Amino acid sequence: MGIERVRAAFEKLGIADRIQEFSVSSATVPLAAQAVGCEEARIAKTLSLRMGGQAVLIVTSGDARLDNQKYKARFHCKATMLTPQEAQEETGHAVGGVCPFAVKPGVAIYLDMSLRRFDCVYPACGSASSAIALSPDELERYAQASGWVDVCRLPVLM
Repeated sequence: MGIERVRAAFEKLGIADRIQEFSVSSATVPLAAQAVGCEEARIAKTLSLRMGGQAVLIVTSGDARLDNQKYKARFHCKATMLTPQEAQEETGHAVGGVCPFAVKPGVAIYLDMSLRRFDCVYPACGSASSAIALSPDELERYAQASGWVDVCRLPVLM
């Protein structure tokens, strides 16, 4: 299971005790926000994409949407989502628990700037009923991210 790999990786980092496991699903942004007890925007959702022949993860805020023009300008290709089966096979995590931790080798991880407006965000930990509270800087460090990108748009507030 993905959560066991994440837990093992986090044991080595001394943060395994920070993993939160829920008796309810946290597989979607609304469910995760409800389980954690925070606003949806603070959920760090992980998008599974294909870039050429490589799986790529982009972690965004829960209220952000991938902006195809920004994505294409940054990565010089069209954004193509992995199927649930491809996500499981190529990242090591099932949809609902896909996260930027303990992924299979060769998977590039990017963090979207939409996360930078928060002091604390909540990514999954390899299962559809888990999360961890991290600062954006901690997220970058523990995910071993390739860097920060600006490929999303935020909702327009009225």
